[in-house]
Amino acid sequence: MEAAADRKARLKALKEAAASAEPSQTSTSAPSAHTDEPVLKFRNYAVKDTRIEHQTIEAAQAPEYQEPVPEPSIVQEVQGEGDVLLNVVPKKANWDLRRDVEKKLAKLERRTQRALVQLMQEQQREQLAKDGGQAD
Repeated sequence: MEAAADRKARLKALKEAAASAEPSQTSTSAPSAHTDEPVLKFRNYAVKDTRIEHQTIEAAQAPEYQEPVPEPSIVQEVQGEGDVLLNVVPKKANWDLRRDVEKKLAKLERRTQRALVQLMQEQQREQLAKDGGQAD
């Protein structure tokens, strides 16, 4: 209870201090607000109305990209070691997809082989039935 009463008293004191400080700030800041009108700045819009005061700002320019030039000593070291370059070359973009699908493809390949064997066996049975039926 006492903590709540203390908190209320502090809040009341803060509100009174803010209220007493507020009128003095508004009286000093009000005249300056009237004298300083905001100036509009346009970058992507060409103002055609002459009554509006504005400034034009030039379009932003991206900095030019300069290709980094490697030091000659580093280039010579890398050229001398051909195997190192193979380790630096990134993998193909779909290497992880191939890895994930590899098991499924192996399973499909087995099923395809079984289906082909079954089709060949059925064709052999049909040929035997035709050959056997003509001989009788």
